[in-house]
Amino acid sequence: MSKVKDQAKMIRIFDTTLRDGEQSPGASMNIEEKLRIAHQLEKMNVDVIEAGFPIASEGDFEAVKKVAQTIQGPEIAGLCRASDMDIDRGWEALKYAGERGRIHTFLATSDIHMKYKLKMSEQQVIDTAVKAVRRAAGYTPNVEFSAEDAVRTRLPFLAKVVQAVIEAGARTVNIPDTVGYTIPSEYFNIIRYLKENVPNIEQAVISVHCHNDLGLSVANSLAAVQAGAGQVECTINGIGERAGNCSLEEVVMTLRTRRDIMPYETRVNTEHIYAASRLLSTITGIVVQPNKAIVGANAFAHEAGIHQHGVLMEKSTYEIMTPESIGLNANKLVLGKHSGRHAFIARLKELGHDLSKEDIEKAFVRFKALADLKKEIFDEDLDAIVADEVVRIPEVIKLVQMSVSSGSFSAPTATVELEINGKVKKTAVLGDGPVDATFKAIKKLTKMEPKLLHFGIGSITGGTDALGECTVRLEVDGREVLGQGAHSDIIVASAKAFINALNKGMSKAKKNPHQL
Repeated sequence: MSKVKDQAKMIRIFDTTLRDGEQSPGASMNIEEKLRIAHQLEKMNVDVIEAGFPIASEGDFEAVKKVAQTIQGPEIAGLCRASDMDIDRGWEALKYAGERGRIHTFLATSDIHMKYKLKMSEQQVIDTAVKAVRRAAGYTPNVEFSAEDAVRTRLPFLAKVVQAVIEAGARTVNIPDTVGYTIPSEYFNIIRYLKENVPNIEQAVISVHCHNDLGLSVANSLAAVQAGAGQVECTINGIGERAGNCSLEEVVMTLRTRRDIMPYETRVNTEHIYAASRLLSTITGIVVQPNKAIVGANAFAHEAGIHQHGVLMEKSTYEIMTPESIGLNANKLVLGKHSGRHAFIARLKELGHDLSKEDIEKAFVRFKALADLKKEIFDEDLDAIVADEVVRIPEVIKLVQMSVSSGSFSAPTATVELEINGKVKKTAVLGDGPVDATFKAIKKLTKMEPKLLHFGIGSITGGTDALGECTVRLEVDGREVLGQGAHSDIIVASAKAFINALNKGMSKAKKNPHQL
């Protein structure tokens, strides 16, 4: 093992959770939320954080700028199209990171993109790519070029583009599987072809960026590493557009676990992986499926009797890695009503929640109230408290109180009292069920008619005293927004989630319902 480690090639981890990951439906984050994720990535010691697409919006620009100003250690990248305007705007945000600022510019190279999207010839594509890289290199030597839809590009032309952008100053060249089309053997051959046919290829790091449309993003990324790639672009929990991106935790833990046959390693502090996964789920409301590799709820669960017996006798019989290696401590302290602030704050930090004194106080008050209702407070409960009390946008609409009457012999009725722009309003409405009646009452009071796209409820932890969690996805003024709510009463949790989504919808539209 030590011999393999001594010879191991260092693979750079480029995290794009804040850029490509945020493009996952419902995963939009505000600046404060992006900063919390960036701080967790800093703890994990990833090599590069792609903080956003600076020219996409004022919010994206400010987020990239804030991350560049705040985060120490990792390089900070911003995505830019191959245009002067994009690159100039990108550096305006990235310059605060100094030498750690990376301009990541891209242009499509496949026939289908050149013909139907770009309407450019091969030479025009090469000239545009070279011009963009040279402009970026005028700001910083830390330039990355991506050949969008590289896996559907004719290899001789792809090699020409790669050679040209390296000559122009690109120090990292990304060969993305933009639409999740390739398979491991094909991707291996693409990377190997470039290694053998681009004369100046050793002057740049080959990067890979795989999407998961065929469920092969991690396998493809690993095949590319074996072929000579030196950087993997990935996201926490594998979130991203369509079926998602290559999963950071799966790539990193595969390289760590199979070092016996894959002589590669990363700088990632894997003990912070689980906290990163939980933090992202808390912020976005996108729940990790139970059977998800590495960070799923069942990843270290053994139900079959023969497996349980084996694990009790010797863990390595059925566990190829330890829970502790990703930051999941099986012997963690369970909090209760007698727990004090120090234990509470320490556990929040272990879960990746670095809160201000004001936010800690709000969360602690909620923690104590919940502790009076149930015997034990679990990590999932703490995540829900933070999501419900801290991870909030400005609340124009607030739930004051509510009550619901329902049963098999009576019509479901919801009485809801809201504070809207400082004014308290109250109404009672009949519905097809308690949740339907509650939502109708909220819509009546707010005079808003959002379209309900998704409604999900669940118990955060086990037991009849468990904290209930509700997630809703609404279409508000043409925008999809995610709302979350947690409460020991699942109907109240539903109301809080619905209101949270309405507030997010108005915040995105910069709309203030003064007329309500």
